[in-house]
Amino acid sequence: MGLIKAIAGAAGGVLADSWKEYFYCESIPNDVLVTKGSKRVSGRSSNTKGSDNIITTGSVIAVADGQCMIIVDQGKVVELCAEPGEFTYDASTEASIFSGSLGESIGATFASIGKRFTFGGEAPKDQRVYYFNTKEILGNKYGTANAVPFRVVDQNVGLDVDISIKCFGEYSYKIIDPILFYTNVCGNVSGDYSRSQIDSQLKSELLTALQPAFAKISGMGVRYSAIPGHTAEIAQALNEELSSKWRDQRGIEIASFGVSSVKASEEDEKMIKDIQKSAVNRDPGMAQATMVGATADAMRDAAKNTNGAMMGFMGMNMAQNAGMGAMNNFQGNYGQAPANNYNTAADGGFGAATMQPKNANTWKCAKCGTENVGKFCQNCGEKKPEDVQLGWTCPKCGKVNQGKFCQECGEKKPEGALTYKCDKCGWEPEDPSNPPKFCPECGDPFGDEDIVR
Repeated sequence: MGLIKAIAGAAGGVLADSWKEYFYCESIPNDVLVTKGSKRVSGRSSNTKGSDNIITTGSVIAVADGQCMIIVDQGKVVELCAEPGEFTYDASTEASIFSGSLGESIGATFASIGKRFTFGGEAPKDQRVYYFNTKEILGNKYGTANAVPFRVVDQNVGLDVDISIKCFGEYSYKIIDPILFYTNVCGNVSGDYSRSQIDSQLKSELLTALQPAFAKISGMGVRYSAIPGHTAEIAQALNEELSSKWRDQRGIEIASFGVSSVKASEEDEKMIKDIQKSAVNRDPGMAQATMVGATADAMRDAAKNTNGAMMGFMGMNMAQNAGMGAMNNFQGNYGQAPANNYNTAADGGFGAATMQPKNANTWKCAKCGTENVGKFCQNCGEKKPEDVQLGWTCPKCGKVNQGKFCQECGEKKPEGALTYKCDKCGWEPEDPSNPPKFCPECGDPFGDEDIVR
């Protein structure tokens, strides 16, 4: 009885599977990556008893835009088609009396019946059609729960520092190699393979690759605030970082990368702004303008000082003198002249009292020690001493000299030449016959009264 049932099952199955099938796939939803192809069977069809996983020779498979079809025979991918249109599968191992020459088809049909008989009437094969969604998979959200390091490089201000940023947005990816995706990801699924089954893994790997991708972007001199304008470069950098895992192993790659928001910590933002503001003062003109603005603010604050305007202006003047001294050092170090006359004495501007050079005609009063410019001492009224030519007189040409030889005719200084000693404090020069203009101890000018007789 079992043999008769096996023969009947084998013969009935082969005849039922001899009908050609028409496989199709409706538009694949955005959340489905892979789906199994379906046979079209309507109420008028006689092909209602064929096996599910059998594809008869000559069957037609329809492929639409945004889809890629593969045929798997006994677990092995044997056909692939990504061009929209009709694909005829004529290399199946399941014969059909409706395909090819009648004689060959009948012979192959009886051979198939005999083989099925040995398996109890069942077909010892598995053939399937899978459709892959090759459209761009949109709406994949990401966000950095923890801050990601980002190197900020600004050649204009000499800034090179690492900060921490958080960014949020969306990315999209595409299946570019269905065979790799089938082999390493979805396998022989019986229905749909949805994106939710792989999204968490993709998101984790993307956030891991985000740090080296940001390092490449920062190396290009892109500021963190300008990241939303360089999403194409970020997507390329991410693909380079993820190529070994995504493209080479799973057959997918990032199609686009969007940044909705990027934010640095308040401390890092304040640090960058302070450095940029300080760098502005490298320009002497800008530094002086900043000093003028600060002085004006100080004057307004001094006028509001509750302890009295005088105390406020005293503090302002001390700060002003210190600032002007720093400006002078800055200009001296860089070899630059003032860009304006804000602090020059000629215009009576800021710092006029501290910026005036010492007068070359200044003389020191021998009586009270006060430095003066005019002909009389401004403290005691003592008259400015007359300039006296000090030294010895050449007996040959009459030139007054201070060295050992006459600078006019070369005559040697005679023996017993005049020597000098300060008559006020008793200071003697190292060369008594060649004294300085003024005594370094008391400031008394050397003259005839200092000649040692």
